Amino acid sequence: MEFGKKTYVMGILNITPDSFSDGGQFLSTGDIKAQIDTMLHSQVDIIDVGGESTRPFADPVSLEEELKRVIPVIKRIREKTPLPISIDTTKAIVAQKALEAGASIINDISALRSDSEMLDVVKSYDGPVIIMHMQGTPQNMQLSPRYDDVITDITLFFRERIEWLTRNNIPQDRIIIDPGIGFGKSLAHNLLILKNVSTFKELGCPVLIGHSRKSFLQKYLDLDVTKRDCATSVLSALCSLHGADIIRVHDVPLSVQALRLADVFK
Repeated sequence: MEFGKKTYVMGILNITPDSFSDGGQFLSTGDIKAQIDTMLHSQVDIIDVGGESTRPFADPVSLEEELKRVIPVIKRIREKTPLPISIDTTKAIVAQKALEAGASIINDISALRSDSEMLDVVKSYDGPVIIMHMQGTPQNMQLSPRYDDVITDITLFFRERIEWLTRNNIPQDRIIIDPGIGFGKSLAHNLLILKNVSTFKELGCPVLIGHSRKSFLQKYLDLDVTKRDCATSVLSALCSLHGADIIRVHDVPLSVQALRLADVFK
């Protein structure tokens, strides 16, 4: 990936029964294959595979169950395409097994704070690592999120995490940052993050925005989760115009179209 030349589309593939918008949709082999084919046909850039829901109040998943869900899918994707595959996990063993199966990016919503062994896994390969800002945990993050200043607080968090990673011999050019839309954020916080994508670019790392179908769209536009893809694609284009390097979405075709149109204005 050559950041700065385009905004990359990361397609979400949740192998879970309880994710907030697509839980249970991709549990059969046929459904998984069809979704992979749809993403590839739509010119997705990255496929992000997750086996544990991180929606608010979600229950944790055992190591064995998470491995059972994601490893066969990663192998199946790798058989079909050389495109980058990211593993969405906070567990070091899952990340390691995913890399062995063909993944090339680690996407850790805890920013390597959940599992003390994740740093060693990141050191064991030379691909990107995505670190996300989250206030609290999925079990409590939306109870009462508060900030002195949401943009300043998130920026300080990333400065600390980037410094910690580089001090531990992870080069900054391997680090991607995700402000964590919906992870310990109110409607107002989420909107401020979206308006300040360019501010996070000043940290010197590629920026990923994961806004797809999030509940703030329901609060702001009164949209049911099944009707948020158009709004998601509009935000994909706007985030691209403000410097986002990766957008993480459920509906790949719509956001690919939106980004192509956004390119006209660059």
